[in-house]
Amino acid sequence: MENVQAIKQRFGIIGNDVKLNRALEKAIQVAPTDISVLVTGESGVGKESVPKIIHSLSHRKHGKFIAVNCGAIPEGTIDSELFGHEKGSFTGATQTRNGYFEEANGGTIFLDEVGELPLTTQVRLLRVLENGEFIKVGSSKVQKTDVRIVAATNVNMFEAIEKEKFREDLYYRLSTVEIYLPPLRDRKEDIHLLFRKFAADFAQKYKMPAIRLEDNAVQMLIKYRWAGNVRQLRNVAEQISVLEQDRNISAETLTGYLPGAGKNLPAVIQNKKNQGDFSSEREILYKVLFDMKSDLNDLKKLTLELMQSGSSQKVREENENLIQKIYGKSESKADFEPSSKTSGPGTDRYEDIEDYEESDALEVLPVPQQPQPGAQGEDKYHFAEEIEEEETLSLQDKELELIKKALERNHGKRKAAAAELGISERTLYRKIKQYDL
Repeated sequence: MENVQAIKQRFGIIGNDVKLNRALEKAIQVAPTDISVLVTGESGVGKESVPKIIHSLSHRKHGKFIAVNCGAIPEGTIDSELFGHEKGSFTGATQTRNGYFEEANGGTIFLDEVGELPLTTQVRLLRVLENGEFIKVGSSKVQKTDVRIVAATNVNMFEAIEKEKFREDLYYRLSTVEIYLPPLRDRKEDIHLLFRKFAADFAQKYKMPAIRLEDNAVQMLIKYRWAGNVRQLRNVAEQISVLEQDRNISAETLTGYLPGAGKNLPAVIQNKKNQGDFSSEREILYKVLFDMKSDLNDLKKLTLELMQSGSSQKVREENENLIQKIYGKSESKADFEPSSKTSGPGTDRYEDIEDYEESDALEVLPVPQQPQPGAQGEDKYHFAEEIEEEETLSLQDKELELIKKALERNHGKRKAAAAELGISERTLYRKIKQYDL
């Protein structure tokens, strides 16, 4: 069995990080078996090297090695690509085609970005892992295949399982052995080593002297976050090799090739948008209108109870609750208690009611006499029933009303009306057609 150092030289792997060495050791140990392997890690860390190592050290090394990027194949054709199809099974299927699992029989198949597989394809893949059986698209004949499956993903599989985007049983079948490759920012001692290797490769490729980093540039290189990992480091080395005339690179020069370098950038936190958040002024306006509608309905309800009940105490309590609802609960209850100066027979006003004269609804309504039987009483109850009915407040109606007013104020000029409404002229034109204005 080859050791880790020999594997690094054979496959051009640079670095002495402990986590990297452990990942390579696991690949070497699992290679002689037929166990399914799942390689995990961020995008750009070099996950594609592990399946090649496993295949080359296995008893299948003389068989085929097929790498499939599951994220690059359209959902409608991925079953055909993996398992094949029969002639005439769908439009365009002019002949029978063998899939990757049939072609890789006796060898190894590498499923890159396996987390992007559709759920229907995951069911087919699970059957292959369990008993080596698959069925071509458009066929009823069960076929057998003998392949070693190595998969890779940069997706958090537990989150995908929780969101029901990946089957839990398939995950545990694929990850019999899981090999994790660390991100470049966790391999700080390897960063400069990798950069020098890439610089030497590009100097040979483009037939020019190799670039060299000054000490301050090396420190910046090590402290940088490297979101794109080894792939990003390689691209930076290639850009500098081609574009810079001075082969000694300072930190100031290097900053131009590292997005956000030298800046204290805030951490990126993914917040889920709450339903109460509003993304535009129009939505805020609609919320205000709904709040006004709610307050108006409370006033109607209070008026109706007042007309149907002769209890002024009950009405006073309802009125107090309504005032607190409108102005908030910061005011104390004592601010709304009846004043001793104004209390007495026939007085139903609050002591500080003049502070709230912005709305007549804040006054305690006088208690009317009970309606007498007859036509007059019937009219009063009929009026109460009309008050009880709630007016409609449709978003579509309000939008239509605003568009009409904007067009009238701007004499039918769509561009000016759209600017006033805060929407594009194209959106306004679509709304005009929608409402047949």
